[in-house]
Amino acid sequence: MVKRTKEEAEKTRALILREAKKLFQKQGYAETSVSQICENAEITKGALFHYFPNKEKLFEEVWTSLQLKMDQAARKAAIAARSKTDHYAAFLAGIGTYLKWATRRDYQQIVLIDGPSVLGMSGWYEADNHLGRDNTMAGMQWLARHGLVKPELAVPLAVLLHNALNGAGLAISRGRKGVTAENTLKAFEVMLKGMA
Repeated sequence: MVKRTKEEAEKTRALILREAKKLFQKQGYAETSVSQICENAEITKGALFHYFPNKEKLFEEVWTSLQLKMDQAARKAAIAARSKTDHYAAFLAGIGTYLKWATRRDYQQIVLIDGPSVLGMSGWYEADNHLGRDNTMAGMQWLARHGLVKPELAVPLAVLLHNALNGAGLAISRGRKGVTAENTLKAFEVMLKGMA
């Protein structure tokens, strides 16, 4: 057997992740089989299991990758929107980015729809909270430093806001009547500015 180079191994792993993401997005976790992923990636099951012990761990990595990409986009939007006169601008830009991602088919299916069932509600909540709470906390602490939120309320308000964002993302992903990324961002702006 020919030993693969590190570069070849990384390419194979990336290929598996890419093909799994396409299938999870298109048909959902439950309807996607390991055989389909292997067929699309043109690899054997043994090769897939070399990189991922099971389909759930593969899904978890795809889920985490999407979350990290959304997080990077939200941070980038927040940095670009920083303002010396509007202390809410950066926070709202990050929220707006998340809400836009909640309208994307890949993010909806993998992160918001299949995530809770595959990872378990508790596991999904913990993983999501771990990835997103720093941004929400940073935004709330920014508002507290500028006298727009009482410092002693920054932590509980960040927890509440983070969970409200999750609820909004789930509502958007499920097509809840009257809930759009645009009007939900306006609602978050009203809520944030009402915390002063």
